[in-house]
Amino acid sequence: MIRHIAAALGLLAAATAAPAAEIDNSSIGQAEFRPHKTTYGLVYVLPQDANDLLDSKIRGPLKDKLVALDLTAEAELPNIPHITVVHIHNADPATPAAMLKALPKPPAPLEITMKKFYTTEAAKGAGRPWWLDLGVVKEGKGYDDMMAYNVVATAALAPLRDGPLPRVTGPVYAAMGDAGKELVKTVGVSGVNVMKDGKATASHNPHNTLVYSMEPFSRFQAPMDALASEFNTVLPDGFPVMLKTVSIVELQFSGNVVREIYRVSLEDGSITNVATGKAASAR
Repeated sequence: MIRHIAAALGLLAAATAAPAAEIDNSSIGQAEFRPHKTTYGLVYVLPQDANDLLDSKIRGPLKDKLVALDLTAEAELPNIPHITVVHIHNADPATPAAMLKALPKPPAPLEITMKKFYTTEAAKGAGRPWWLDLGVVKEGKGYDDMMAYNVVATAALAPLRDGPLPRVTGPVYAAMGDAGKELVKTVGVSGVNVMKDGKATASHNPHNTLVYSMEPFSRFQAPMDALASEFNTVLPDGFPVMLKTVSIVELQFSGNVVREIYRVSLEDGSITNVATGKAASAR
Protein backbone atom coordinates (compact mmCIF):
# COMPACT_ATOMS: atom_id res chain seq x y z
CA MET A 1 0.00 0.00 0.00
CA ILE A 2 2.86 2.37 0.84
CA ARG A 3 4.28 2.24 -2.69
CA HIS A 4 0.85 3.11 -4.11
CA ILE A 5 0.60 6.17 -1.84
CA ALA A 6 4.13 7.26 -2.73
CA ALA A 7 3.35 7.00 -6.43
CA ALA A 8 0.15 8.96 -5.92
CA LEU A 9 1.97 11.73 -4.11
CA GLY A 10 4.32 11.93 -7.07
CA LEU A 11 1.31 12.44 -9.33
CA LEU A 12 0.04 15.23 -7.11
CA ALA A 13 3.39 16.99 -7.15
CA ALA A 14 3.35 16.85 -10.93
CA ALA A 15 -0.21 18.12 -11.25
CA THR A 16 -0.94 21.74 -12.16
CA ALA A 17 -2.44 23.51 -9.17
CA ALA A 18 -5.72 25.34 -9.74
CA PRO A 19 -6.59 28.54 -7.88
CA ALA A 20 -8.57 27.84 -4.71
CA ALA A 21 -12.18 28.90 -4.46
CA GLU A 22 -13.35 31.24 -1.70
CA ILE A 23 -14.34 28.78 1.03
CA ASP A 24 -17.11 29.67 3.48
CA ASN A 25 -17.34 27.33 6.47
CA SER A 26 -19.93 29.42 8.34
CA SER A 27 -22.63 26.75 7.85
CA ILE A 28 -20.62 24.24 9.90
CA GLY A 29 -22.25 23.79 13.30
CA GLN A 30 -25.60 25.25 12.27
CA ALA A 31 -28.72 23.28 13.21
CA GLU A 32 -30.08 22.90 9.67
CA PHE A 33 -28.53 21.58 6.48
CA ARG A 34 -26.74 24.14 4.37
CA PRO A 35 -28.93 25.06 1.36
CA HIS A 36 -27.91 23.02 -1.67
CA LYS A 37 -27.06 24.76 -4.92
CA THR A 38 -24.74 22.60 -7.02
CA THR A 39 -22.52 19.65 -6.20
CA TYR A 40 -19.89 18.33 -8.58
CA GLY A 41 -17.85 15.21 -8.16
CA LEU A 42 -15.27 12.83 -9.50
CA VAL A 43 -16.63 9.29 -9.89
CA TYR A 44 -16.00 5.99 -11.66
CA VAL A 45 -19.15 5.29 -13.70
CA LEU A 46 -20.01 1.58 -13.56
CA PRO A 47 -19.35 -0.24 -16.85
CA GLN A 48 -22.16 -1.75 -18.88
CA ASP A 49 -21.51 -5.36 -17.84
CA ALA A 50 -21.80 -4.46 -14.15
CA ASN A 51 -25.03 -2.57 -14.81
CA ASP A 52 -26.42 -5.48 -16.83
CA LEU A 53 -25.77 -7.85 -13.93
CA LEU A 54 -27.36 -5.53 -11.38
CA ASP A 55 -30.33 -4.97 -13.70
CA SER A 56 -30.90 -8.69 -14.09
CA LYS A 57 -30.45 -9.67 -10.44
CA ILE A 58 -31.06 -6.70 -8.16
CA ARG A 59 -32.66 -3.53 -9.46
CA GLY A 60 -36.06 -4.98 -10.38
CA PRO A 61 -36.76 -6.54 -6.96
CA LEU A 62 -35.28 -3.42 -5.34
CA LYS A 63 -37.68 -1.09 -7.14
CA ASP A 64 -40.63 -3.34 -6.27
CA LYS A 65 -39.64 -3.25 -2.59
CA LEU A 66 -39.25 0.52 -2.56
CA VAL A 67 -42.70 0.97 -4.08
CA ALA A 68 -44.16 -1.48 -1.55
CA LEU A 69 -42.63 0.59 1.26
CA ASP A 70 -44.10 3.77 -0.26
CA LEU A 71 -40.59 5.01 -1.09
CA THR A 72 -41.75 6.06 -4.53
CA ALA A 73 -39.43 9.06 -4.82
CA GLU A 74 -36.47 6.79 -4.08
CA ALA A 75 -37.69 4.26 -6.64
CA GLU A 76 -37.81 6.92 -9.37
CA LEU A 77 -34.75 8.98 -8.39
CA PRO A 78 -32.45 9.59 -11.38
CA ASN A 79 -28.91 8.31 -10.96
CA ILE A 80 -25.97 7.26 -13.11
CA PRO A 81 -24.54 4.23 -11.23
CA HIS A 82 -21.05 4.99 -9.99
CA ILE A 83 -18.35 4.68 -7.33
CA THR A 84 -17.41 8.04 -5.84
CA VAL A 85 -13.90 9.45 -5.56
CA VAL A 86 -14.77 12.86 -4.05
CA HIS A 87 -17.60 15.44 -4.13
CA ILE A 88 -17.38 19.22 -3.78
CA HIS A 89 -20.07 21.91 -3.55
CA ASN A 90 -19.71 25.02 -5.70
CA ALA A 91 -22.50 26.87 -7.52
CA ASP A 92 -20.07 28.32 -10.09
CA PRO A 93 -20.82 26.60 -13.44
CA ALA A 94 -17.13 26.94 -14.34
CA THR A 95 -16.25 24.45 -11.59
CA PRO A 96 -16.18 21.30 -13.80
CA ALA A 97 -13.62 22.90 -16.12
CA ALA A 98 -11.55 23.96 -13.11
CA MET A 99 -11.76 20.39 -11.77
CA LEU A 100 -10.56 19.00 -15.09
CA LYS A 101 -7.61 21.39 -15.08
CA ALA A 102 -6.67 20.46 -11.51
CA LEU A 103 -7.23 16.72 -11.94
CA PRO A 104 -4.17 14.61 -11.10
CA LYS A 105 -3.26 11.89 -13.59
CA PRO A 106 -5.73 9.04 -13.01
CA PRO A 107 -4.60 5.49 -12.27
CA ALA A 108 -4.47 2.69 -14.83
CA PRO A 109 -7.71 0.67 -15.23
CA LEU A 110 -8.87 -0.63 -11.85
CA GLU A 111 -9.76 -4.30 -11.41
CA ILE A 112 -11.94 -4.61 -8.31
CA THR A 113 -14.57 -6.90 -6.81
CA MET A 114 -17.97 -5.59 -5.73
CA LYS A 115 -19.55 -7.48 -2.86
CA LYS A 116 -21.91 -7.08 0.11
CA PHE A 117 -25.07 -4.97 0.20
CA TYR A 118 -25.68 -2.91 3.34
CA THR A 119 -27.48 0.18 4.65
CA THR A 120 -25.74 3.20 6.12
CA GLU A 121 -26.52 6.67 7.46
CA ALA A 122 -24.55 9.80 6.61
CA ALA A 123 -23.60 9.77 10.30
CA LYS A 124 -24.77 7.21 12.83
CA GLY A 125 -27.85 8.54 14.62
CA ALA A 126 -28.39 11.47 12.25
CA GLY A 127 -31.45 9.79 10.75
CA ARG A 128 -31.04 11.14 7.23
CA PRO A 129 -29.84 10.92 4.57
CA TRP A 130 -29.37 7.17 4.38
CA TRP A 131 -28.40 4.80 1.60
CA LEU A 132 -28.43 1.20 0.42
CA ASP A 133 -24.91 0.49 -0.83
CA LEU A 134 -22.91 -2.24 -2.54
CA GLY A 135 -19.35 -2.40 -1.27
CA VAL A 136 -15.94 -2.86 -2.85
CA VAL A 137 -13.76 -5.69 -1.52
CA LYS A 138 -10.89 -4.07 0.37
CA GLU A 139 -7.95 -5.96 -1.05
CA GLY A 140 -5.97 -6.25 -4.27
CA LYS A 141 -4.02 -3.85 -6.46
CA GLY A 142 -7.15 -2.21 -7.90
CA TYR A 143 -8.43 -1.35 -4.44
CA ASP A 144 -4.99 -0.10 -3.32
CA ASP A 145 -4.69 2.10 -6.42
CA MET A 146 -8.22 3.42 -5.83
CA MET A 147 -7.40 4.36 -2.25
CA ALA A 148 -4.12 6.02 -3.25
CA TYR A 149 -5.80 8.08 -5.97
CA ASN A 150 -8.41 9.24 -3.47
CA VAL A 151 -5.62 10.96 -1.51
CA VAL A 152 -4.36 13.05 -4.43
CA ALA A 153 -7.76 13.69 -6.00
CA THR A 154 -9.12 15.00 -2.69
CA ALA A 155 -6.06 17.23 -2.21
CA ALA A 156 -6.36 18.62 -5.73
CA LEU A 157 -10.13 19.13 -5.92
CA ALA A 158 -11.20 20.07 -2.37
CA PRO A 159 -9.71 23.59 -2.69
CA LEU A 160 -12.27 24.24 -5.46
CA ARG A 161 -15.24 23.95 -3.07
CA ASP A 162 -17.17 27.00 -1.88
CA GLY A 163 -17.86 25.38 1.50
CA PRO A 164 -18.88 22.02 2.94
CA LEU A 165 -21.21 19.64 1.15
CA PRO A 166 -24.72 20.48 2.41
CA ARG A 167 -25.42 16.85 3.31
CA VAL A 168 -22.57 16.80 5.87
CA THR A 169 -23.80 19.92 7.69
CA GLY A 170 -26.67 20.39 10.18
CA PRO A 171 -27.80 17.21 11.98
CA VAL A 172 -25.25 15.05 10.14
CA TYR A 173 -22.31 17.16 11.29
CA ALA A 174 -23.69 17.18 14.84
CA ALA A 175 -23.77 13.36 14.87
CA MET A 176 -20.23 12.91 13.47
CA GLY A 177 -17.20 11.89 15.44
CA ASP A 178 -14.17 14.13 15.72
CA ALA A 179 -12.39 12.63 12.70
CA GLY A 180 -15.38 13.24 10.42
CA LYS A 181 -15.82 16.79 11.70
CA GLU A 182 -12.17 17.55 11.02
CA LEU A 183 -12.53 16.37 7.41
CA VAL A 184 -15.62 18.53 6.90
CA LYS A 185 -13.73 21.54 8.19
CA THR A 186 -10.58 20.93 6.17
CA VAL A 187 -11.80 19.38 2.89
CA GLY A 188 -15.57 19.95 2.98
CA VAL A 189 -16.67 16.31 3.13
CA SER A 190 -16.17 13.20 5.24
CA GLY A 191 -15.17 9.74 4.05
CA VAL A 192 -12.09 10.71 2.02
CA ASN A 193 -8.39 9.98 2.38
CA VAL A 194 -5.97 12.75 3.32
CA MET A 195 -2.37 13.04 4.45
CA LYS A 196 -2.04 13.37 8.22
CA ASP A 197 1.22 13.36 10.17
CA GLY A 198 3.02 12.24 7.04
CA LYS A 199 0.76 9.24 6.41
CA ALA A 200 -2.32 8.65 4.29
CA THR A 201 -5.53 8.01 6.20
CA ALA A 202 -7.93 5.25 5.14
CA SER A 203 -11.30 6.92 5.73
CA HIS A 204 -12.50 6.31 2.18
CA ASN A 205 -15.01 3.47 1.75
CA PRO A 206 -15.57 2.98 -1.99
CA HIS A 207 -19.05 1.71 -2.89
CA ASN A 208 -21.94 1.95 -5.32
CA THR A 209 -25.20 3.38 -3.97
CA LEU A 210 -28.51 1.87 -5.09
CA VAL A 211 -30.92 3.83 -2.87
CA TYR A 212 -30.73 7.47 -1.73
CA SER A 213 -33.27 8.61 0.86
CA MET A 214 -34.10 11.56 3.08
CA GLU A 215 -36.88 9.68 4.90
CA PRO A 216 -36.33 8.81 8.59
CA PHE A 217 -33.88 5.89 8.73
CA SER A 218 -35.56 4.45 11.83
CA ARG A 219 -38.74 3.74 9.84
CA PHE A 220 -37.00 1.85 7.06
CA GLN A 221 -33.82 0.35 8.52
CA ALA A 222 -35.33 -3.05 9.37
CA PRO A 223 -36.93 -3.79 5.97
CA MET A 224 -33.96 -2.39 4.07
CA ASP A 225 -31.49 -4.42 6.15
CA ALA A 226 -33.59 -7.51 5.40
CA LEU A 227 -33.51 -6.66 1.70
CA ALA A 228 -29.72 -6.20 1.79
CA SER A 229 -29.40 -9.65 3.39
CA GLU A 230 -31.59 -11.11 0.66
CA PHE A 231 -29.45 -9.53 -2.06
CA ASN A 232 -26.33 -10.96 -0.41
CA THR A 233 -27.74 -14.45 -0.96
CA VAL A 234 -28.35 -13.60 -4.63
CA LEU A 235 -24.74 -12.49 -5.19
CA PRO A 236 -22.89 -14.21 -2.31
CA ASP A 237 -19.48 -14.09 -3.99
CA GLY A 238 -19.84 -10.64 -5.49
CA PHE A 239 -18.61 -10.00 -9.01
CA PRO A 240 -15.51 -8.58 -10.73
CA VAL A 241 -15.58 -5.10 -12.23
CA MET A 242 -13.03 -3.41 -14.48
CA LEU A 243 -13.18 0.38 -14.23
CA LYS A 244 -11.77 1.99 -17.37
CA THR A 245 -12.93 5.61 -16.98
CA VAL A 246 -13.29 8.32 -14.35
CA SER A 247 -15.78 11.18 -14.79
CA ILE A 248 -16.49 14.70 -13.59
CA VAL A 249 -20.22 14.81 -12.85
CA GLU A 250 -23.05 16.85 -11.34
CA LEU A 251 -24.91 15.47 -8.33
CA GLN A 252 -27.97 16.23 -6.25
CA PHE A 253 -28.07 16.73 -2.47
CA SER A 254 -27.89 13.06 -1.44
CA GLY A 255 -25.16 12.14 -3.92
CA ASN A 256 -27.05 10.73 -6.90
CA VAL A 257 -25.41 11.61 -10.21
CA VAL A 258 -27.64 13.41 -12.71
CA ARG A 259 -25.14 14.52 -15.35
CA GLU A 260 -21.82 13.24 -16.66
CA ILE A 261 -19.76 16.19 -17.90
CA TYR A 262 -16.21 15.01 -18.69
CA ARG A 263 -15.08 11.38 -19.08
CA VAL A 264 -11.39 10.52 -18.75
CA SER A 265 -10.01 7.23 -20.04
CA LEU A 266 -7.88 5.27 -17.56
CA GLU A 267 -6.31 3.49 -20.52
CA ASP A 268 -4.88 6.39 -22.52
CA GLY A 269 -5.85 9.58 -20.63
CA SER A 270 -8.08 10.89 -23.41
CA ILE A 271 -10.88 13.26 -22.35
CA THR A 272 -14.40 13.37 -23.76
CA ASN A 273 -16.95 16.15 -23.37
CA VAL A 274 -19.97 13.92 -22.77
CA ALA A 275 -22.57 16.44 -23.97
CA THR A 276 -20.92 16.87 -27.38
CA GLY A 277 -19.12 13.56 -27.71
CA LYS A 278 -16.03 15.47 -28.80
CA ALA A 279 -12.52 15.35 -27.41
CA ALA A 280 -11.77 17.88 -24.67
CA SER A 281 -8.60 19.27 -23.13
CA ALA A 282 -7.69 20.04 -19.54
CA ARG A 283 -5.96 23.25 -20.66
